Amino acid sequence: MAKSRDIRSNIDWMLIAMYAFFVLVGWMNIYSAAVTEEHKAVFDLSQDYGKQFIWISVAIFLALCIMVIEARFFSTFAYVIYGVSLVILIATIFIGKDVHGSHSWIKITESIGFQPLELAKFATALVLAKLLGQVGVRIQDLSTRLQAFAFILVPPLILLFQNETGSALVFIAFIFVLYREGLSGNILIIGFAVIILFIFSLLINKFIVAGFILGGALILFFFIRRSRKNVVTYFLIVAGIIAFVFSVNFIYQYALQPHQQKRIDVLLGKISDVKDAGYNVNQSKIAIGSGGIIGKGFLHGTQTKFKFVPEQNTDFIFCTIGEEWGFLGSSLVVIMYFLFIMRILLIAERQRTAFSRIYGYGLASLIFFHVLINIGMTIGLAPVVGIPLPFISYGGSSLLIFTVILFVFIKQDASRLQAL
Repeated sequence: MAKSRDIRSNIDWMLIAMYAFFVLVGWMNIYSAAVTEEHKAVFDLSQDYGKQFIWISVAIFLALCIMVIEARFFSTFAYVIYGVSLVILIATIFIGKDVHGSHSWIKITESIGFQPLELAKFATALVLAKLLGQVGVRIQDLSTRLQAFAFILVPPLILLFQNETGSALVFIAFIFVLYREGLSGNILIIGFAVIILFIFSLLINKFIVAGFILGGALILFFFIRRSRKNVVTYFLIVAGIIAFVFSVNFIYQYALQPHQQKRIDVLLGKISDVKDAGYNVNQSKIAIGSGGIIGKGFLHGTQTKFKFVPEQNTDFIFCTIGEEWGFLGSSLVVIMYFLFIMRILLIAERQRTAFSRIYGYGLASLIFFHVLINIGMTIGLAPVVGIPLPFISYGGSSLLIFTVILFVFIKQDASRLQAL
């Protein structure tokens, strides 16, 4: 009994208050965007806001369940949970239903579905924490790095078979966790370089890009004093980079769906298409811009209320906030996310076990990546890839799993005095 009271007294209520803020903001904006003269009742279960209330209630129930489960349960069964998530992901390829071109949904009823990829995010956070949190395990060891990258990359590889290329990108967030544990920053630099090369190869003639790379490599080789013992290795790396440049078109044509190619073309300015591929983003920017400084007011957003912005309850929920709450309201939400992530990192650093610390960094990385990409795509700075805004976007799968991920961390933190 005393142990139970200690755990309750150690709960980080500030984190829970921030969680409640995001959930309330989400519900309010889902209601505002969907309410009509015929459907005004807040708890109308035929409407998205009524369904979201059910999901919020289920999420709170799950949070309470997590708080009474032994904290070590999640580290003990991390590998099992990860394995189960992979099995469900693979099964979804065969039994999943198509929703907006994605074959990543398992239908529970005619109107209720679940995306196993959300469970895979939770499982990956757990298994990384389990792997890297073991005594004697170092990220500097090649075997550890290979295992960590395997755990991160297997789920998105499966998602590619479900036409979920956009959601597969989310798992990149977990790589940031490895840097806290000592992974070399050179890998991050290489990653950014690959992205920049990919973009330049789409915008500029491949021979020009290859020429610049070869010229730069020769200048570095002849004019910078360095050991020339590994000449063959050096130029093999250069040849590999040039080969990548010439393979970009193949990757672009066969790894991405036609609608994804169009969205990237619009983002990069290769085409202007405000009626098709660029329609969502164009309408989203109009909605956000029309909000001005203080917004049009709650329930007065015309762009979102009259469905000018597709998916305004899910992927484009932020444009509803921008239109009705304006620049000030949008800034408040962004600032709250920043404080939320910083709070998670602060709590992660005070953990007494490596598992809890690494898991906390996984949670922070996931939320950061979702917020960055979701808000970025609503204002035209990122391609439209169908990534929800954590705790705010409409949808049961996302809300439930993000709630589970968060409250597992809160439970770990509340139990830290019993750890070790």
